[in-house]
Amino acid sequence: MPEIWRTLKDWPELILERLADAGVARIVLNRPDKRNCWNRALCLAFLEALEIVRADKELKVVITKGAGTIYSSGLDLAFLREVSNGPLLDWDRPNLTIQIAEALRAFPRILIAQVHGYCLGGALGIMNCHDLVYAAEDAQLGMPEILRGRFGQLVTSTLFHGRLPVKKLAQIALLRPNISGREADALGIVSQAVPADQLEEHTLGIAREIASRHLAPLEHHKITMQMGRDLSLSQAIQLDQLVGHRMRRTMDPLDDVESYLKSQKGGPNLSYKRPDV
Repeated sequence: MPEIWRTLKDWPELILERLADAGVARIVLNRPDKRNCWNRALCLAFLEALEIVRADKELKVVITKGAGTIYSSGLDLAFLREVSNGPLLDWDRPNLTIQIAEALRAFPRILIAQVHGYCLGGALGIMNCHDLVYAAEDAQLGMPEILRGRFGQLVTSTLFHGRLPVKKLAQIALLRPNISGREADALGIVSQAVPADQLEEHTLGIAREIASRHLAPLEHHKITMQMGRDLSLSQAIQLDQLVGHRMRRTMDPLDDVESYLKSQKGGPNLSYKRPDV
C-alpha cells in the first residue's frame, strides 16, 4: 500500500510534507533541473521548513531527499560566486551553508538523509550533519572542490570529526575519486547502504520505528551525541549525567518499566510502546 504524504508547505525550490499516519516529516530538495544544488532560496526555505517542524511536537523524525535522480550536486556555483564577491561577513555571522549545518546538528528531532544518485561537495557536508544516513549502494559521494580551485570547507571538517581516517579523507579530497554508497558504508560515512530499489522503503521503515518512540529520549539522545562528540571522554560522561537530569524533568524514564520487562520475556520485542507515546 503506498504511503500517504500530506504537503505542509511548498516553495519553488523545496517541498515539506508529512506522513498522514506517523510523526515523520520529509523535506524534498526540489531543483531537479539544477541537480538539486543549493542556492540562497533553497537554503532559506530549508531553514524555514525546520522551524515549521519544530513547532509540531508530533513530528519526531525528518527525512531529507532530493527530487529526481540525485540527492544533490552541492552548492550552486552562481550562489557561491555571489557569496564570494559579497562583503566580508562578521566572523560570528556564518554563511547560510554553515547555518544549515549547525541547525541540523542542534535541531531537536532525528534527521535522516536518504541519499541516491550523486551527493557532492557542500551537499556531502550537509549530509554529514544528519543523525542517520541511508544511501543507495550505487550512490556516488565525492568532493570536486580541489579540481575547480577550492577546498571542501564544510566537507573536510565534518568528515574528519566523523572519524574518517585522515589518509582516506585526503585521497577523497585531493584525487577526487567518488565513492559508492557501499564504500561509504564500509568507511562509516553513512549508517547503511541498501539496494537502490529498496532505499525509500527502508528509510521510511527506520523513520517510522523511531517516530513510534517518546520524543524526550530522542531529543536527549541527540543532545548527548551531538554535544558529546566535541568533548573529552570525561566531559562527555559528565554531560550524560546532566542531560539525564534534564530529561527526568520532562518524563519519568521508569514509569512503565514493569510492562516493558514483561514485554521482553522470551527475547527482544521492538513492538513495545510506552503508554504515554
